[in-house]
Amino acid sequence: MISRILVPTDGSDPARAALEHALAIAAERDATVQLLYVADTNEPSLTRLGTDVVDALELEGADILDDAAALAADRGVSVATNVVQGDPRTVIADYATTNEFDLVVMGAHGRRGISEYVLGSTTDAVVNQCSVPVVTVRAAEDATRTYPYTDVLVPTDGSDHAGAALEVGSALAERHGATLHLLSVVDELPEVIDAGSTSLPEQLEENVQGVLDEAKATARRAGVDEIKTTIRTGSVPREIASYADGEGIDLVVMGTHGHTGLDRHLLGSFTERVIRTSPVPVLTTREAEVDD
Repeated sequence: MISRILVPTDGSDPARAALEHALAIAAERDATVQLLYVADTNEPSLTRLGTDVVDALELEGADILDDAAALAADRGVSVATNVVQGDPRTVIADYATTNEFDLVVMGAHGRRGISEYVLGSTTDAVVNQCSVPVVTVRAAEDATRTYPYTDVLVPTDGSDHAGAALEVGSALAERHGATLHLLSVVDELPEVIDAGSTSLPEQLEENVQGVLDEAKATARRAGVDEIKTTIRTGSVPREIASYADGEGIDLVVMGTHGHTGLDRHLLGSFTERVIRTSPVPVLTTREAEVDD
């Protein structure tokens, strides 16, 4: 159940897009929203400049929160506001966990292009560290935001982390009466697929189909009526974004460590690249107590 939503904001376009989406969720769920501004005091230069600079950061944050609260009031959603100091990359995740929020909704500062693969952003850090599900929202021209959801996509590779995403995605699809799309993407590796071939080796296809069949059965047990399964080959992030574009997806749900054996902090992790390129919001969730 989602009753308390945390929305970190810095006043940017992605943050505003995230706020709009969070307010739509809150209105439908009758949930309360906490608006959070983190005055970034992590830079050594700020410490040397003293309290005047920190005070200015906090005043700026208060103004940003006032604007966000005014938008929430227009949408008829109850909000609280808070300004805190620290490093946003750690403060947001800690704040969400300590205060027992059900969901974090925040902007994804990514764009299609080379820079989308650079790690170190606040969004990357929160997604990786937060024990609470996180919805990331892009503000690019190619991005769309629809709520309530009618089509939910869960990419799956059969891992524990993908299973956690399936549980969340199934619950959302059941609640909204949405179609659940289950997608398995096989990396187009030379040793797996011969040059010029467009088909998967028979055994590999059977294995992937088995993963999808098991996921479909799990979703059925969760009460989902409409389920579509698909296998694609190619770049995992690219195929997920392409599928979302082509199939009218409203939300992508992924585990933060969905590919077994990959450290989620590695440059170019699948989930982080999907967040930067997805045309729709991405909900990330982490399977509890899974060893990396």
